[in-house]
Amino acid sequence: MSQFGTDVTSDDILDSLSFFDSWEDRYKYIIDLGRELPPLDEQARVEQNMVRGCQSQVWLTSRNEGGRLYFDADSDAFIVKGLLAVVLAAYNGRTPEEILAFDIEDYFSRLNLLKHLSVTRGNGLRAMVKRIRDTAQAA
Repeated sequence: MSQFGTDVTSDDILDSLSFFDSWEDRYKYIIDLGRELPPLDEQARVEQNMVRGCQSQVWLTSRNEGGRLYFDADSDAFIVKGLLAVVLAAYNGRTPEEILAFDIEDYFSRLNLLKHLSVTRGNGLRAMVKRIRDTAQAA
């Protein structure tokens, strides 16, 4: 199970990123976060778990445990794995209501993230968020 959302929260990531002056250092930190994501089982790397709209291959699975949603995610690109970690820190282990109430645009704005990503990476990031929010809506 991923530590993101439980041991590492969105506030932790915001705090850590504030220590870095350059975007190059912030990028390295985000990539390092991605290295901490546990790899997804091969059997979960199937078509139905792929997130559409991402430039890289991204897989996302979810499960509901006691009314809280937990997500596992993986990608074939280091920076995307880092972005997945940033997103999971905001959503993992939350109730569907908490997920739907979380202001992800404000979080991205506070991270100052989207202006430093290519358009396709930004679209992919939004596709990941949409998939998580759709899962919460269905729960």
